[in-house]
Amino acid sequence: MNQHPSRRRFLRQTGVIMAGIPFVNTSLFPGKQQVAREHWELARNTPLTVLSDNRLKFEYGEERMVLDDGLQPSMLITQRNTIVVQSQNHNKPLPQKRIYYPFAVDTVVSRDMGATWEKVPLLPGKNDINIEGGIIQLKDGTILGLETYVTPGSKPDTGESLLFYSTDDMKTIKGPVTVTFDIPDANFYASSDDGGRPHIAMRLHRRIIELPNGDLMTTIYGWQKGDKSPSDYEVRMIKTRVMIFRSSNKGRHWKYVSAITTMPQAQTEGFGEPVLNRVNKGKYAGRLICFMRTGRELFKAYSDNEGKTWSRPEPIMFADRDVYATEKWRDLFKDIKRKGIPVPENAIEIIGAVVDPDLCVLRSGLLVAAFGIRIPAKACWQKFDHPWNGNYIAVSSDGGDTWSNVQQLTSGIPTTHYMAVEETKEENKLFVVYDWGWWGYKGGRYTYGRTVTIRKQ
Repeated sequence: MNQHPSRRRFLRQTGVIMAGIPFVNTSLFPGKQQVAREHWELARNTPLTVLSDNRLKFEYGEERMVLDDGLQPSMLITQRNTIVVQSQNHNKPLPQKRIYYPFAVDTVVSRDMGATWEKVPLLPGKNDINIEGGIIQLKDGTILGLETYVTPGSKPDTGESLLFYSTDDMKTIKGPVTVTFDIPDANFYASSDDGGRPHIAMRLHRRIIELPNGDLMTTIYGWQKGDKSPSDYEVRMIKTRVMIFRSSNKGRHWKYVSAITTMPQAQTEGFGEPVLNRVNKGKYAGRLICFMRTGRELFKAYSDNEGKTWSRPEPIMFADRDVYATEKWRDLFKDIKRKGIPVPENAIEIIGAVVDPDLCVLRSGLLVAAFGIRIPAKACWQKFDHPWNGNYIAVSSDGGDTWSNVQQLTSGIPTTHYMAVEETKEENKLFVVYDWGWWGYKGGRYTYGRTVTIRKQ
């Protein structure tokens, strides 16, 4: 295991021999000074059952450190049980003409179920491809990873991104190659990002799925002509819509299939951060399901004709986690201000949010959703200890109609609330990753995770 030297010293000094438990900082230093690891103490998360139908049992492995300094993970588990995780680090990316995320990324690989991890540079000497855009292993074993940013193409109504690939289980990386998208009525210049910065790009997000005939499908959130509704909290940010794309040549070119909705005006952000997957068993076998972030509750839509048309997006609430139940946390934030206004007095700021959903379809037919809940949507980083604040998984046994088993993996901790979930080679055994800390947080920042085994009772 390639551990940081100071971590090795810390483990020796404290006698701790378990790898990879998140840490809490007990001695915060002012300014940007890095906190010495000797001042950290071990902290553990105890999963909570929020909702159960008494038909499924959840067994958890120990939390393991995946990536020191890592936030907002993306993940793939290959046919050989190799786990690939990528997260943001605190460094600035190398200067480049193409748009990039404000923070660089690290990619790590484990070939022993998370016991040890090795950094793998996707593009040595360059900014790595940010696989928040999607990563998949095809049936033939080829791994494809898409850069999240889609920039204007050489012709109107087209876009471009980057793709890397591997044919040897991530031992070597090839690429990047430029991939193209047909985007009718594309408007790359509609909006800033959520911080008000220039953002001449759309975003690929989360999953690439392989259809039975070998075609690939994925999602982009962005803008088409006529999308002009400003976000409630950043007027330069225009609410997004979710669009579906299909490729018949292993991701080199993508054709537009549809927009899930023609109403991007939903909630505070429109429809964004989508995750797409395909039901594999039961009465809905072949159905496409898409979860979408809105800045408030999560929305769900489905298609039974390979994405040509979609159901009307409807909000979905897991168990009792209602982001509008502000009476449950209003008093907790009475002394917290944002933009000079007490949070409880701001009708927008006091509401919670569900963010960055993931959706994994297991070989058994179970569907597993992963998501973060912020209480409230923005002030959760000023005061993060409300018990609903944290990371969750939910399981459906009926193709997504109901989610009668909900587990809360973390509660009241510092986190960005982004996570990822994948099935291992063992049926119904998952590896779940999430993070500790956030941008600028002085109490440490990591990606860590654990196994979750689902058994029928």
